[in-house]
Amino acid sequence: MSYLTRRKPIETDHAEHHRLKRTLGWAHLTALGVGAIVGTGIYTLTGVGAGMAGPAFLLSFLIAGAVCACAALCYAEMATLMPQAGSAYAYSYAVMGETTAWVVGWSLILEYTVVCAAVSVGWAGYAAGLIRDAGLGVPEALLAGPGSGGVVNLPAILIALAVAVLLALGTRESARINFVLVIVKLAALAGFILLAAPAFDPANFQPFMPHGWSGVSAEGVKLGVLPAAALIFFAFYGFDAISTAAEEARRPERDLTIAIVGSMALCTAIYMAVAAAAIGASPVAQFAASDEPLAFVLRALNHPLAAALIAGAAVVALPTVIMVFMFGQSRVFFAMARDRLLPPGLARVHPRFGTPVAVTLLTGVIAAAIAGFLPLKDIAELANAGTLAAFVAVAISVILLRLREPGRERRFKTPLWQVIAPAAVLGCLYLFWSLPAATQLRFLVWNAVGLGVYLLYGRTRSALA
Repeated sequence: MSYLTRRKPIETDHAEHHRLKRTLGWAHLTALGVGAIVGTGIYTLTGVGAGMAGPAFLLSFLIAGAVCACAALCYAEMATLMPQAGSAYAYSYAVMGETTAWVVGWSLILEYTVVCAAVSVGWAGYAAGLIRDAGLGVPEALLAGPGSGGVVNLPAILIALAVAVLLALGTRESARINFVLVIVKLAALAGFILLAAPAFDPANFQPFMPHGWSGVSAEGVKLGVLPAAALIFFAFYGFDAISTAAEEARRPERDLTIAIVGSMALCTAIYMAVAAAAIGASPVAQFAASDEPLAFVLRALNHPLAAALIAGAAVVALPTVIMVFMFGQSRVFFAMARDRLLPPGLARVHPRFGTPVAVTLLTGVIAAAIAGFLPLKDIAELANAGTLAAFVAVAISVILLRLREPGRERRFKTPLWQVIAPAAVLGCLYLFWSLPAATQLRFLVWNAVGLGVYLLYGRTRSALA
């Protein structure tokens, strides 16, 4: 069988030492998704999106959320059909073949690693401010990487390693901590809405769409509802991390469906409510330029303590995002190693903790190294490219499997799959096309390197070889 098309069976069993423990219910899985989705996006991209689209960035949230919702429904069908670690990688392996699966898995590794590293650096920025305010005397050279005038970003390294150790100690334990922190984040956003709502002024929504659906500024910057949607897309993905935990769901057919669809619906509603409250309480031009738009709005409303609490909640939010994406990264690594496309020793599950300790710690070390030493500005956009590739692969998997095996039992069926799955593909392709050309090129280079690794190592060592 050609290595280009050889496929794994959909029903695959694994040896005990290569099998993850089923410890997660729908509540933990939903919190996992919300923990990934509600993070830096809602706290920072609210201002950026408003600057690009004006008050109409509410529509940008709706468009990006609709594309992700289509993808989420496809994920729910595939995750309940194949409750295995690996997410889009595993689905592609069973439906489209090993080489496609490698490309998808390699893209997921790119997405999760870059996000973990970037969020670690973002968290370190807040931590460095606290360290300076406390007068702890830590040298500035240890608070920033070489690209930011320092030597090593020590806080970023420490948070990445700390999250990795927590995940290695046990999925259920880390999920419990994530659950608590997600409640803190949601409470903070609810508090923002309650404080901003009394100052609601409909005049702030005029003009509603100052830059139209799509346009270009005099400086050549893309503006409008659709370009803003391509950017705000970053704030939505994260629900796909739920599917990487499919093998650890106690009742996959129920738990995964509730978690994937529920987290997307909840977060879309939260985003639009927060955005509407922010616009109603403050003219877009005032908070769009702020790095902390929600705190800016509360300060403008003379709520300094609440603004400080919102900023504190942002600090709480970032480690949960690192946690969820590092969780997803380690599970993709685990699945690829279990299939022997990567060294199989990485797939061994610890007998006490029930987690792939080696690959989890390796993920933490890689993310820490990137966060501590490498400049992330140019490569952060690659996370979007990797995610879009995975979303397209899942939607195509649904289409092909529906056509190939229409009679197969499905615990969850994507409604109107003839419309939803193609809409997910076309929507994601549009968003990929909207990314900067340099980002698209780097994505292609990354996958060219990945194919080289596959041809030299995985092709001949694969479990199916």
